[in-house]
Amino acid sequence: MGGDLRSKFLEVYSVLKSELLNDPAFEFTDVSRQWVERMLDYNVPGGKLNRGLSVVDSLKLLKDGEDLTDDEIFHSSALGWCIEWLQAYFLVLDDIMDGSHTRRGQPCWFRLPKIGMIAVNDGILLRNHIPRILKKHFRGKPYYVDLLDLFNEVEFQTAHGQLIDLITTHEGEKDLSKYSLSLHRRIVQYKTAYYSFYLPVACALLMAGEDLERHADVRNILIEMGTYFQVQDDYLDCFGDPEVIGKVGTDIQDFKCSWLVVKALEIASEEQKKLLHENYGKDDQTCIAKVKELYKVLDLEGVFLEYESSSYEKLTKSIESHSSKAVQAVLKSFLAKIYKRQK
Repeated sequence: MGGDLRSKFLEVYSVLKSELLNDPAFEFTDVSRQWVERMLDYNVPGGKLNRGLSVVDSLKLLKDGEDLTDDEIFHSSALGWCIEWLQAYFLVLDDIMDGSHTRRGQPCWFRLPKIGMIAVNDGILLRNHIPRILKKHFRGKPYYVDLLDLFNEVEFQTAHGQLIDLITTHEGEKDLSKYSLSLHRRIVQYKTAYYSFYLPVACALLMAGEDLERHADVRNILIEMGTYFQVQDDYLDCFGDPEVIGKVGTDIQDFKCSWLVVKALEIASEEQKKLLHENYGKDDQTCIAKVKELYKVLDLEGVFLEYESSSYEKLTKSIESHSSKAVQAVLKSFLAKIYKRQK
């Protein structure tokens, strides 16, 4: 994805934003219009835009690498932005639920002066912008209903993934013994993999005239990829460079069901488990340092590198067994983007 496509992609954001700010279904006042514009600019285009851009990328690859028409670029970009909007909606509300302070290297939206809990309604607005965008640009397409279904289904899965995450992380007594690889996998699959990995490709497949029911195998590979991505994320939360990843990791004090803690519990001695139970989930630098020290002693960096290469091999094998070369190209481009990433 060159700078050219990225700047084209950002141009589409401006078009969608101005349509939403002039939506005839609501009579804006100057103040409310300015509020929504500021809220959108703060929360929607700020990330790496990977999810959104990959709709455009994927459509191009599904069309055997041919150049897309301007119309195809616009529509695939609009769908990409719908995913970025969905992400913004989740993150705005997520940060409130987690009591986070920073996101993408700046203060969380709700932490800004005079925003506070109005951010909850802003999250709801972000959610409602998606069907407005879809209605305006896709109402006449044969795949319109499939798109609506897809976004609804993925949102349903993500919200339930968030639910499992919240109730295991925040509920009552902090009991590490309930954490397992299978719980980690379920959270990741629903909370992250569907919207980050499956959704962009599913959007491209629909635009390419494909029937999603016939691509369950593609979905499964992408969900696996999403799991691998989240394990990397868990690893980077502890071992990544905050300067590079744009955030300071807080999984240990937040008592997160992180891949690292699950692995640590698997290989730790009774003595080491006791240390984890005593220090994990405590917002205290000494406790955090003890957990990180144990991670080093258990060589979780090594365990992760091993996981990384075996996952990569497995994914590559699954991809290469796919019948369509174009679909293979899409899946391989996704894998190439995340393998050995530093942020």
